[in-house]
Amino acid sequence: MKSVSWRVNGKYILKDINWTVNKGEHWAIMGLNGSGKTSLLNLVTGYNWPSSGEISVLGRHFGEYDIRELRKRIGLVSSSLQEKLYGAETAEEIVLSGKFATIGLYDRTNRRDERTAMNLMKKMRCSHVADRPYRTLSQGEKQKVLIARALMTSPGVLILDEPCAGLDMLAREHLLSSIEKIGRQKSAPTLLYVTHRIEEILPVFTHTLLIRKGRIHLQGKTGTVLTQENLSVFFGEGVELHKRKDRFWISL
Repeated sequence: MKSVSWRVNGKYILKDINWTVNKGEHWAIMGLNGSGKTSLLNLVTGYNWPSSGEISVLGRHFGEYDIRELRKRIGLVSSSLQEKLYGAETAEEIVLSGKFATIGLYDRTNRRDERTAMNLMKKMRCSHVADRPYRTLSQGEKQKVLIARALMTSPGVLILDEPCAGLDMLAREHLLSSIEKIGRQKSAPTLLYVTHRIEEILPVFTHTLLIRKGRIHLQGKTGTVLTQENLSVFFGEGVELHKRKDRFWISL
């Protein structure tokens, strides 16, 4: 993004965003509620269009390329997507729909697609729910199914928008473990992980972007950005930062 801003009814939601993600990097995007995290993702995926500035994703400049085709190379996991999915479809059908980037499965699939879907579900440890209606799954199982769905097209970018929201501690740690494994693979997509909880920023995330009131507050390598001093300024309140097993934890 180069000098990107987004206005709604004359009000800036995002302003002067300059951000580059290089190949081989995985980014955590952290901010409090209402900071602009999801709005930023909606620009990356082309669901919103910038009021000013330039955006390119995977080498494709917005405005010069069919955004519908580009979205097939961007895996997206978000609560808003989950709400749109039809609960009567099975978990396997939800995963298969990822091949076509559609909400619902309308196109024909073949045995190769089915094998790919099942292998992805096995990797996400949710193959045991393949035949169950999506609406009957636990929140943790739904998120695993959505990640498997997002990986169906071997995307260049995988966006995870607060995937641990609503999960209990064990379900959260199991899901984070799966995400860490995805990021460590040689052919891994670039991960963009959005959260407002610092303890979810895994060692695999090489870089971190802090967003506050629609502006980038700080960005860079995770170890440089996540310091007690930086976070105290970011939150506007003194905090204590702890590190255990290569993960960060924070307290007031």
